[in-house]
Amino acid sequence: MPCQLFFCLPTSVRLPEAELGPLFPLGLLSLFLFTGDQCLEFLLPGQLDAMLFNRSTFQEMIKKTSIYSHPLIDHLMETEVQEEAREDHDDKQVVSEIMARCFIPTLVTSISWEAFHFVGHEIRITEAMDCYGAVVWPSALVLCYFLETNAKQYNMVDKNVIEIGAGTGLVSIVASLLGARVTATDLPELLGNLQYNISCNTKMKCKHLPQVKELSWGVALDRNFPRASNSFDYVLAADVVYAHPFLEDLLLTFDHLCKETTIVLWAMKFRLEKENKFVDRFKELFDLEEVSSFPSLNIKLYKAMKKNRRNA
Repeated sequence: MPCQLFFCLPTSVRLPEAELGPLFPLGLLSLFLFTGDQCLEFLLPGQLDAMLFNRSTFQEMIKKTSIYSHPLIDHLMETEVQEEAREDHDDKQVVSEIMARCFIPTLVTSISWEAFHFVGHEIRITEAMDCYGAVVWPSALVLCYFLETNAKQYNMVDKNVIEIGAGTGLVSIVASLLGARVTATDLPELLGNLQYNISCNTKMKCKHLPQVKELSWGVALDRNFPRASNSFDYVLAADVVYAHPFLEDLLLTFDHLCKETTIVLWAMKFRLEKENKFVDRFKELFDLEEVSSFPSLNIKLYKAMKKNRRNA
């Protein structure tokens, strides 16, 4: 038996009254989906408003009906498709701009390296393919691009910045070129390559020479980074959440390094359910805001600040 959709618009949607027709009286603010005499769906006004801002959910609702040739339904579906196409185009355009910042040299040398263009500089990064932490991942490029293109809003000049899981050091190098006092941190076995990349790309180019320090998440935090002396304006992180057994230690490290005014800028690639669970745990301690999303890369960029414990 075909379904029938009885729908009336919330106040957030504006269409000519002539398009509404007799099934869509203007005074009501709910949605009913019927098949025969059975009500399949009923949405209260707040739920309906929320659904209209969630394209996929709303489209699934519409698809439950086998009759939706009314001009209102056609208009809404067409608008949703156009908006989706526009956002997909914008995503691909920005991602193309980000990836264009990277190039692989045609000249073969004894040392493998990649080059990146940020902040008016060519940055040469030496990688090690035998270690996850010594490779430049797309999340790092996203964060570098964000720092460069939002330098006025997130001014790095003379700010105290720490990067956790710095890896090859690309993000720390870009932050240094933007004028920050940077501390780049990672596991002890990565510090040699990290120091090499940072030294090669910042010497005589930066206002403040970056520091490189060992930081194993959750280990000896009070000794190596005493809370009393932590005065970081920004904590930077790119692709630090994946299928490793140290997620609770990572959360503890975020919490330890941040004071109430510290801003966390965190680029994250979603791969498995663990990432979603970590975000939920992170929200228990931090106010989290999604700043940018790159669906084609499955990467989101977050801004976070510590919750005010006294008001929590």
